[in-house]
Amino acid sequence: MREYKIKKGHNVDLQDLVHKYFGVKGDVEKGFKFNAGAIGIVFIQKKGSSLFIDVEPSREKCSDFSVIRKWNDFLFEATGKTAKERKKELTKI
Repeated sequence: MREYKIKKGHNVDLQDLVHKYFGVKGDVEKGFKFNAGAIGIVFIQKKGSSLFIDVEPSREKCSDFSVIRKWNDFLFEATGKTAKERKKELTKI
């Protein structure tokens, strides 16, 4: 499970965001699982100012880069941080 800290002052409705990108609805505060296609099975939960995400990778091989772009766009809108900022945060641990 990976923790993504949400940028200070960044307020977004995560339930609407998950619906926009993946077409599913659920309670992000309690946490829920959904199938995100080529990404795999995703568990997502918001606790305080952090977003906890666990991904069970899909068995199918996908060479379409749009899947990665979609995932990065989702994480950017959810956390307010770019991929570079998220990577920098993860290397501090």
